[in-house]
Amino acid sequence: MYGKAFAPEYQGALTTLSVNSSLTDVLAAGTEQLRAAERAGKPGEAARSGLAVAEAHRRLGRVEDADRAWKASYRAARQAADVAAMAWALWSGGTLARQRGAFRLARRLLQLAADLGERGGDIVVRGYSLAGLAETGRIQGDYEAVGRLHEQLLAEARRRGEARHTVWALEGIAQMHRNTGDYDTAYALFEESAEIAARADDRRGHAWALRGLADVVSVRDGDTERALELLSEAEATCRAMRLSSALAYNHKMRGNVLYRAGRYAEARDLYEQALAEFREMSEPRGEALSRLGLAKSLARLGRDRAETAAELAELAGKLERIGLQHARRMVARAYDELGIPDAGAVEARPAEVTR
Repeated sequence: MYGKAFAPEYQGALTTLSVNSSLTDVLAAGTEQLRAAERAGKPGEAARSGLAVAEAHRRLGRVEDADRAWKASYRAARQAADVAAMAWALWSGGTLARQRGAFRLARRLLQLAADLGERGGDIVVRGYSLAGLAETGRIQGDYEAVGRLHEQLLAEARRRGEARHTVWALEGIAQMHRNTGDYDTAYALFEESAEIAARADDRRGHAWALRGLADVVSVRDGDTERALELLSEAEATCRAMRLSSALAYNHKMRGNVLYRAGRYAEARDLYEQALAEFREMSEPRGEALSRLGLAKSLARLGRDRAETAAELAELAGKLERIGLQHARRMVARAYDELGIPDAGAVEARPAEVTR
């Protein structure tokens, strides 16, 4: 049985904030408490208020502000000799690094966070940090290395009745099944995560689950309208909570659904919108995936084959450098799909994943 979802990253004087609080409200409350703690000379409280500020900035897509905030939180935690608060700050920094495509840095910071969490006796930040390591490997496409860690974290979350982390783990495992073509298992896991998130009032987790369901409904069943309905429901939550990154990925997925339905002009418009959103928040993975969708849509709309080939080659090189194996394989499939020779085909190198 799962309890109501909560947000452990909202700490100190901010524990009254809900997991569903608008990010602008979180930022305002966090900034107010941070300034009060600094005036009172309370570095421990400053560290924990600063964590909420960092996370609000990150989820709003304000990466430079988020970078400054998590580092300030870490410095305050170190001044207070608060090991657990140091771990939370490093978790925020590692999550931001992953969002920006700096996967090696993300793994280093998240491993440090997990180690400090264990040393400081905070099992929640340790779990979140291990989850971050698992998600980093999953995003890079190294499923074999992180699949077992996802399953381990899912079992721990179920045992504690922790709804939010259960939802996260289910969605990660579902995504790996979807990407390897096991659509039925992916659908069942996304469906379970949506049900748990809804019962636990985890609106963010529910929105991500709906996005996953929409993807499977589109690719497996060819049910475009149902997929678009699910994405519209998820988008309403993203807008209400100001989830900038989730909203951009929602728009990118809407482009995918329209592209599969042969509605290439509509797909082009959605990919262009998502691309602008990802560029504004400096998120290279989302930017690359939107560029890929846009390139395919433009090719279907009559773009010159040489221009398409040049863009695909540039994208392949970029994804290889970032270390996104699954996305690199998507580019390789795009060559085949569009009937364009892949002159520079390369094998994606295995990503180093630290547990």
